[in-house]
Amino acid sequence: MNRITGALVIIAAVALDQVSKYWVETGLPLQEPVPLLPMLSLFRTYNTGIAFSFLSGLDDVALIALTLAISGFILYLWFRSQPHQHLARLGYALVLGGAIGNLIDRVRLGHVVDFILFHTQSWSFAVFNFADSFITIGAMVIILDEVLESLRHRRKEGGA
Repeated sequence: MNRITGALVIIAAVALDQVSKYWVETGLPLQEPVPLLPMLSLFRTYNTGIAFSFLSGLDDVALIALTLAISGFILYLWFRSQPHQHLARLGYALVLGGAIGNLIDRVRLGHVVDFILFHTQSWSFAVFNFADSFITIGAMVIILDEVLESLRHRRKEGGA
């Protein structure tokens, strides 16, 4: 994946995240579940921390600085990745798109808008948004690329 394609992935991720959050903010009641499927509801809530409300005790400036630092590190890894590492580059773009989407919320609103809720009658997963999904999927793709790179390297050493 070249840098232009990666930038387009980032832009698409941020756009989808922000459009969905706008729709949620203007169309869903606060903290009232709206069932979609037996195990899936929309549930507008606000996260003052980062993933799973972790670090919710930190102020916005610290969380913004942390997000920018992590995003800078992801950019560094992306630029250091090899041209053949298409999966890793896709993963980095998804992580950056998700981080930017949540960063926009934090700067603009002072919190992140979450609204996707998986649940049963006796259990529920943390409420999340598309940006969180992009970050998670991106991280999984980066890990997959690392595993595949390791296997390729071992195969190359064994066959040499």
